Amino acid sequence: MLDPFDPDRFIVRAEVHILGIEPKISRTVELPITLNLAQLHEVLQAAFGWTDSHLHQFNIGGLIYGAPEFDEDGLSDSRTFEATEVRMIDLQFPCDPEENPLTILYEYDFGDNWRHLLRLERVARQEGVKYPRCLAGKRSGPPEDVGGTSGYADFLDAWLDPDHEEHKAMRRWVGRKFHPEACNVDEINKAIGKALRASKGDYRFRRESHRD
Repeated sequence: MLDPFDPDRFIVRAEVHILGIEPKISRTVELPITLNLAQLHEVLQAAFGWTDSHLHQFNIGGLIYGAPEFDEDGLSDSRTFEATEVRMIDLQFPCDPEENPLTILYEYDFGDNWRHLLRLERVARQEGVKYPRCLAGKRSGPPEDVGGTSGYADFLDAWLDPDHEEHKAMRRWVGRKFHPEACNVDEINKAIGKALRASKGDYRFRRESHRD
């Protein structure tokens, strides 16, 4: 039986999907217990194909975590706590996850308002496995700046219908590599590894700004 009090025995599995889209765009990722929320942001960006071009935040029990420097003017209604200071092992997992699952809301691009629901559970660590990793996924993440869930629906109507007046324009805009039903787990894992190597325990944008 998994000992929840032995941190060397478990990792965190997150079932993640974007709210407001059917069929679901989802990913299953497994995370080391030492991973902090800034690193989780990098994992989610890589997993869904986002480009980290917009602001984001985590909502955990009503508290907001992210990069506080983006609200230096204090314009937000809520205080933003530092994401690097919270790790997976710091989260309080319920005794009965079936009846009361631990969930986190990850929001990206406050204009398009992409809301990702994460359902977290502790599972046994496997010997010889490198974490974090993506286990499974369904469908491609939406293109950046497509206009949120309603904009994405309109985009798909045009992308899928050769007779639509915007069909060719949408195909050119999104590029030949995009397909709404595609999800390559191997490519996702390569992107996750690259993002975490670049971030080195922090946000990539902070690491990059230090190099300039």
